Amino acid sequence: MPTSDFTQAGDYPRSPHETLAGYVIAARTLDKCRAALAGTLGEYKFDCPLDNFFFEFTGLTAESFREFVSTGADDESVGRWITDNAQPHQRREIIQWNNDMRGKRICDLPIQLQEFLEDYIPKCVPAGHPIYVWFDVYDIEEERRS
Repeated sequence: MPTSDFTQAGDYPRSPHETLAGYVIAARTLDKCRAALAGTLGEYKFDCPLDNFFFEFTGLTAESFREFVSTGADDESVGRWITDNAQPHQRREIIQWNNDMRGKRICDLPIQLQEFLEDYIPKCVPAGHPIYVWFDVYDIEEERRS
């Protein structure tokens, strides 16, 4: 499975909006995990606060996720692993969690994240781009949205 090189300009993990096994954030977490294993993570972090929202909801751990991903599993296999190992949730609970994450405003985040983003946004997001929800920070910075 080819791994992205996040040390290279213009190479980014997938948007947190993209789903894997039906969960937002999961595809991005997978991209960062693969890059961490390959030593090409750059300034990104695996097992960061964003990833931890996914891990907490599913009951998975970063360690078990990393261990499975290190086998070289493709996206489909990782998706099945997530489905087989995640805490059981009804479909409607996953939908509600996904939509909560998609709509999470910065003021809804823990204060430690708000504090971090207070400095991060002006430094990393081009001026003049309104941030309505947390995922906007990633999509604007990584040039998926203007």
